[in-house]
Amino acid sequence: MTPNGSVASNGREILRDADHPLTAARAVLGAVLTVGSVRARIVEVETYGGEPDGPWPDPAAHSYRGRTPRNAVMFGDAGHLYVYRSYGMHFCANVSYGRDGVAGGVLMRAAEILSGDDLVATRRPAIRRPSDAARGPGNLGSALGLSLDHNGIDLFGTDPGMSLELCSVDEVRSGPRVGVAVAADRPWRLWVPGSAAVSAYRRSPRAPAVG
Repeated sequence: MTPNGSVASNGREILRDADHPLTAARAVLGAVLTVGSVRARIVEVETYGGEPDGPWPDPAAHSYRGRTPRNAVMFGDAGHLYVYRSYGMHFCANVSYGRDGVAGGVLMRAAEILSGDDLVATRRPAIRRPSDAARGPGNLGSALGLSLDHNGIDLFGTDPGMSLELCSVDEVRSGPRVGVAVAADRPWRLWVPGSAAVSAYRRSPRAPAVG
């Protein structure tokens, strides 16, 4: 499948000028992420804000309690990759947004592999269907070969081996974020309807009951 819509040549400015976490999430959804020989279309994202005194307070965000060496990329300029280790084994990746000094990140939850299938297959040998290769944020990180060495990389820089092309998406669905115990009902998860790569919704058992 090829990306829908037109490629945005001023991607950093779009993310830098995002006036709300959902604006940033909508910009990243449908984007094509290139990591070496692998190209993937982002079909599911979750967006996160920042500190209590910032424009988008978000107790579910890594940045909520302030800047640390781990989350510093979220406080930097837009368009950089924030990579962190999840559950001690998976690497998950966010795209920073907002102005320098204002925390924000869009978690890339799932993607469709556009090229580099053979390499992805060596990284994800147990998958049953191609759509499972980058389904879920940890699987996406594995399929693209991401690690902490990629943390802080400029996705709109001059390195052709690592880039993000923003592309428009005609149809979008939204719902609550997956697995967060606080602010669990914010509809800050977006996905492309009809894509088999979109992951299943799982509410955290630590989140308050609905209603």
